[in-house]
Amino acid sequence: MEKKQSFIVPIVVMIFIFAMISFVTNMAAPFGNIWKNHYEWAGMLGNLMNFLAYLIMGIPAGKMLSKIGYKRTALVALAVGFIGMVVQYLSSLVGAETATFSVKGEPVMLNFLIYLLGAFICGFCVCMLNTVVNPMLNTLGGGGNRGNQLIQTGGTLNSLTGTLTPLLVGAMIGQVTDSTAMSDVSPLLFIAMGVFAVAFVIILCVKIPEPNLNRSQSDGKDKYSAWSFRHLVLGVIAIFFYVGIEVGIPAELNFYLTDIDGKGTGAAIGGAIAAVYWLLMMVGRAASTAISSKVSTRKQLTFVAMLAIVFVVVAICLPSSIRISMPGYSVADGFKMFSVPVSALFLVLCGLCTSLMWGGIFNLSVEGLGKYTEQASGIFMMMVVGGGVMPFIQDQIARVSTYMTSYWLVVAMLAYILFYALVGSKNVNKDIPVE
Repeated sequence: MEKKQSFIVPIVVMIFIFAMISFVTNMAAPFGNIWKNHYEWAGMLGNLMNFLAYLIMGIPAGKMLSKIGYKRTALVALAVGFIGMVVQYLSSLVGAETATFSVKGEPVMLNFLIYLLGAFICGFCVCMLNTVVNPMLNTLGGGGNRGNQLIQTGGTLNSLTGTLTPLLVGAMIGQVTDSTAMSDVSPLLFIAMGVFAVAFVIILCVKIPEPNLNRSQSDGKDKYSAWSFRHLVLGVIAIFFYVGIEVGIPAELNFYLTDIDGKGTGAAIGGAIAAVYWLLMMVGRAASTAISSKVSTRKQLTFVAMLAIVFVVVAICLPSSIRISMPGYSVADGFKMFSVPVSALFLVLCGLCTSLMWGGIFNLSVEGLGKYTEQASGIFMMMVVGGGVMPFIQDQIARVSTYMTSYWLVVAMLAYILFYALVGSKNVNKDIPVE
């Protein structure tokens, strides 16, 4: 009992970090409204820079865990995040009158490039934090169901901050005009800097277990690695698809609702309804937290994958003429009911299903990896780039066909996750030494 009690503080710290990850990541998309008003092609570039950093930093972050441990990696990540926020703030102060090059004859100002640099730096930060927090919570929970329960608890707060961040940005921006600039959201950037600084001090003072730091390290002659485990390799593919599903469902739904209801209020409705998806992710993670000590991770992942497939197929097949009233939020109108195609309801309900998938896939993929867990975590973070690749492919499908047709790609990815839950997640390499 004493050993479990000694882990309470590091567990709380890791859950707090989990919430910070979403707080930082979800700034990029709403910040895009500022830049899109100046450059119509620039709305999602900040978000893309966040995801690109995962592809570059994933493997190095895993190596950092093995060499310097969880605590020092987290401290480096927080310092990098603070710098990233400072750089984004500087974009509101410098370069507003300096053009560096042009796109389609339109001058691109230096302040925008500084902002992209800051978003890229913050991407490195959240990649390292993700690399730390997932295996650490799994380890503190002792793996298995308890490990998944802690990951889902952190995910619940992650979803909460992911929902609140766009609302805070929207409230600060208000109505987008020609004069809207990064200076309008500078209070939020200062808050983020303060959070990073406080978290740095807390983690510096807290003792965090380092289960693998003092183990004998391989001299390069180890014939095995994390890639030697079939369930990890298949899990890496699953996580690549999962992030594409998580991002693609609400993103394409937003475009669909905006287009089907025309210009004007269409964009507000699309954003408001898509936000409900993220709220339901929080609900789903809270529910998983409550049952994870009794219901196995494999059973949970199997159930939500099957249910999500049903929801998406129904959404595809229902005609857009059938409409329903759904609650949503916009800065202009506050909370109100919107009339939308009933397909939107089933797509939004997918948030309940996707909420469990990240923690479930990670938990099953690293089960039994021992000393290879840190390397596996780095590989996982690299695959978060799927959140940029698969939604892009889905959007291209929507362009040449229809929005609803593009969701067959989501069905295919969900089918793979169902396969992973049923078959691919079983560890068939138990003969590999992991101590």
